[in-house]
Amino acid sequence: MKLNVRWHARAGQGAVTAAHNLAEVIAQEKGVYARAFAVYGAEKRGAAVMAFTRLSDHPIRDHSEYMEPDVVLLLDPTLVGLVNIAEGTKKGARVIVNTSLKKEDLIKQLNLKGFKVYILDANRISRDEIGRAIPNVPMLGAFFHVMNLRDKEELSQEMKELLESTGKFSDKLIQGNIKALRKGFEEVE
Repeated sequence: MKLNVRWHARAGQGAVTAAHNLAEVIAQEKGVYARAFAVYGAEKRGAAVMAFTRLSDHPIRDHSEYMEPDVVLLLDPTLVGLVNIAEGTKKGARVIVNTSLKKEDLIKQLNLKGFKVYILDANRISRDEIGRAIPNVPMLGAFFHVMNLRDKEELSQEMKELLESTGKFSDKLIQGNIKALRKGFEEVE
């Protein structure tokens, strides 16, 4: 297995956390290595950021942001047109976008012909389930479904354990995040 993932978002939307959570969940598999990192300066909430996750069956020593992503996730629909999400991306890569637009309109707008495009209204899901538009968890659910890396039940349990292990979140927030993860998994199209 070798998989390069690039996340585009604005500071405060959880892309860096999602990149790290993806690495944490995948690294639980025997013989699978994962690294997550971000590239940003002293940005304030709302500034554009990029995060990266590398997955491999060999130890990962490369920490540079230069990669040809197999998957690109766009967490903020307002970055559509501002960020070239196709730049440096492998031909035929999967692109998962948080949007309320129709898929056909998005493909035209971003010139994503030749890519496997998936859409999800992750802002709506996160507002419904946790009360705030922080789309990282529904997008993570969409990623696992698109990549067929876990079934929904296994993923939900692993994420619940990961969130509980931090000691940072209330039970209510953990349950809301698990619901958002499951909806992202189910609703991506």
